Amino acid sequence: MLIKRADPFLRWLPFVMMGVVALIDILGGPAFGYLPLLAVGPAFASLRWGVPQTASVGVLAISLCVLLAAYDHVLGHRQNNLLLASIAGVTVAGALASAGRRQRERELANVRTIAEVAQRVLLRPVPRWAGPVRIAVSYTSAVAEARIGGDLYEVVKTPWGVRILVGDVQGKGLEAVETAAAVVGAFREAAYDEFDLANVVTRLESTLNRMLSGEKFVTAVLAEYNDDQITLLSCGHPPPLVLTADGGVSFADSRQPAPPLGMMGLHDVSPQPSRIRFAPGDQMLFYTDGVIEARDQAGSFYPLQDRSSLLKAADAEQALEDLRADLLRHVGGTIADDAAMLLIRHR
Repeated sequence: MLIKRADPFLRWLPFVMMGVVALIDILGGPAFGYLPLLAVGPAFASLRWGVPQTASVGVLAISLCVLLAAYDHVLGHRQNNLLLASIAGVTVAGALASAGRRQRERELANVRTIAEVAQRVLLRPVPRWAGPVRIAVSYTSAVAEARIGGDLYEVVKTPWGVRILVGDVQGKGLEAVETAAAVVGAFREAAYDEFDLANVVTRLESTLNRMLSGEKFVTAVLAEYNDDQITLLSCGHPPPLVLTADGGVSFADSRQPAPPLGMMGLHDVSPQPSRIRFAPGDQMLFYTDGVIEARDQAGSFYPLQDRSSLLKAADAEQALEDLRADLLRHVGGTIADDAAMLLIRHR
């Protein structure tokens, strides 16, 4: 937004500066010595314009310098010749800088396009409806240029009910994206094959054990909706936020949460599912720690439970967008960690 607002100003700034310099020279005469400032025209043009436009502004600056020098009766003087050479040099430097900037912009656009394609492959659009359940998702990357990170989500319709996965890969970069892709892929297969949700976790753990090394891990929460009931199984992940039709708001803590995926072999703990009634009018918000660990300038965490009233919009996507906008206002515009949110509603 800041770049778009500044764009018209940068567009006209070279001409405004050269106009001001010309006006001062005409009114004050050569004694003020402002003609060298005409070089700011092509210099500022390189911030916004391409090579041809920057060169044109440079030619305009040189022409204006010649006219003003003739008006001041200094045309042809050694000092004025040096000034013309300086403006020409600034014009060439500005054109080269503009060419480099345009090249970097093209490279960044290509990177963003590739990242967006990878994001769509990894996190494909979830179904808007799954039986009586309305589903909406929101993903905000901490790296705005890339638009991709280590948070993950998936919704799968299976014979056992609607199954949901929301997780967060430890670390950043391409390695985290690769791990997230492996988890999502394994979940898509296991969700169809395994009758029990705990067995799905076992399949995910087996996949990660072949990939991860050292102390890498993935926090995740799995859910299954069937017959107005949700079964939850947490693997070191923040608990979902439950909003009931009568206005109740609480976190759905698991009965016995398991360690994060990739670390279960270090603990003799078997994941135990919890079952929660999910009646018509109820909502459940899944999220990653980028939401609840977002801090404002005073260092205060985002109060998710206190802001649950923002999820009352009739449209599920709009409700998530309202919450996301409030989250960005809380942190001052840029989050420090990826933030994924998945909202389900029982119509």
